[in-house]
Amino acid sequence: MHARFAELGWAPTRIGEISLRRRLDPTTGAEVYEVKLGDEYLMSSLFTVAEEELARLALAVAPDAPLDVVVGGLGLGYTARAALADDRVRSLTVVEALAPVIDWHRRELLPEARALTADSRTTLMEGDFFALLREGAGFDPGDPGRRFDAILVDIDHSPVHTLDPTHADLYTEAGLRRLGSHLRPGGVFGLWSDDAPEDSFLALLRQCFATAAAHVVTFANPLTRGTSANTVYVATTTS
Repeated sequence: MHARFAELGWAPTRIGEISLRRRLDPTTGAEVYEVKLGDEYLMSSLFTVAEEELARLALAVAPDAPLDVVVGGLGLGYTARAALADDRVRSLTVVEALAPVIDWHRRELLPEARALTADSRTTLMEGDFFALLREGAGFDPGDPGRRFDAILVDIDHSPVHTLDPTHADLYTEAGLRRLGSHLRPGGVFGLWSDDAPEDSFLALLRQCFATAAAHVVTFANPLTRGTSANTVYVATTTS
């Protein structure tokens, strides 16, 4: 049996000290995995419904054909694994800026990591998602102009609460149009947000894409014994 608390990984990064912790939650009795950036909680295995729904909601409107998918942000791997559960996905490229996070998965410090790393469809790519987009390098080192069927992003807290100020340019007209240029006709952009739907951002999505919608995803919160919600934005290019 595991100890009630353990720090499984720690490393300095360009945006601060990042750590992976495992603890026994006193409220639920469940084993919980958490990632912290300094003293700030980035993600927890207690709350994964919306991360998984990001993949499901986006791929639900993707073309009915073999799909090439990019996930921006590896985290605990829930979005990526939910994408792989869709049999249409033939390739999955997960872009993660922080090398320690990739290392944690490759070392199987997370209980379901092997389902991701051992899948032949998966490529774990170390890189700054925003810089790759901004600088035109794209998400395939061998083919910078390659387009994809879906790009799913779960990195920032929301379009207005970013982890790094350099990320903000994605959530502008120019940034969204750059992202759209990496999608095939009928391709899908999905974005996770911790905030409620923002009318101004939804309007911007509708300006840059053929369709756009904001989905409120609710889930039980064992800490508050109530219900919490996240937002998943889904936008599509012209078919």
